[in-house]
Amino acid sequence: MSEVIPDSPEKAAEFFSKSFQKIKEEIAKTVVGQTEVVDQLLISLFSRGHCVLVGVPGLAKTLLIHTLAQTLNLSFSRIQFTPDLMPGDITGTEVIEDDKESGKKSFKFIKGPIFANIVLADEINRTPPKTQAALLEGMQEYSVTASGQTFKLDKPFFVLATQNPIEQEGTYPLPEAQLDRFMFNIRLNYPSMEEERQIVNQTTSPRNVTIESILDKEQITQIQELVREVPLPEHVLQKTVKLISQTRPNTEHAPDFVNSYLSWGAGPRASQYLALGAKTRALSQGRYNVEMEDIEALAIPVLRHRIVTNYAAEAEGLTTVDIINRLLKNL
Repeated sequence: MSEVIPDSPEKAAEFFSKSFQKIKEEIAKTVVGQTEVVDQLLISLFSRGHCVLVGVPGLAKTLLIHTLAQTLNLSFSRIQFTPDLMPGDITGTEVIEDDKESGKKSFKFIKGPIFANIVLADEINRTPPKTQAALLEGMQEYSVTASGQTFKLDKPFFVLATQNPIEQEGTYPLPEAQLDRFMFNIRLNYPSMEEERQIVNQTTSPRNVTIESILDKEQITQIQELVREVPLPEHVLQKTVKLISQTRPNTEHAPDFVNSYLSWGAGPRASQYLALGAKTRALSQGRYNVEMEDIEALAIPVLRHRIVTNYAAEAEGLTTVDIINRLLKNL
């Protein structure tokens, strides 16, 4: 039987903080480095959000997510997105089944790979929009509709979609409205020389690693509910909303450089995800109170895919991250 999460908010925060650290230690047994990426993945999962992970091939994305599923005792599936993938390949299909006793035929729904707690949607930009939409419906509604029937997805449900930043020919990039459904846009960078030395040493030698399960479904669901109970101080809420409002060009609160360099800003979902992520980050550090540092730490992964730079920004070599950092300095 799983350990009961304490009723006291402070003790619950302490329980989660210790569990959070243990999960990171288990993941570190197989994945070298990428500490910030692991933090953001966990924060998204416990906030009941989803992530887009952008990185070149060979950076252990699949290994990372599979190990995460093991530490949380959750079911895992990986979908390799290709140009010929159909919606039914994700959600499932109906097959004709014979009843041996009556001899009658009937339709039976065979569940697809989306029916898992953690779904790795590998190279989501390599499949047509119709197939992408099948996954996005599940993310939004926590259910799948097939042949007029609705099937609920198991909770917790977490989608990690990967995108390859190179070889963009023949791809179907997710439009901004669909990207907005992902809580974080996480960038996976190359390892340092020392980290790469460890990776090569670990993967080319005999090694037997046992991953321990730290939490179970019930505890994860409880923590997701606990996150929503964390109070958000008024001054933090005000600055969060101010930050998001300032990303919208040609509006009342937009500074001049936003009007000059952005063609589109972030919607209200950015404020919601930033507040939720900040609450989860605070709990992961054993605090039952949110501080501005929590907002500032998560502003880039929340906003990176929600604001769009224009030609003037591109001409000056400015990225969305540059704009976000400038906004944070002006808060």
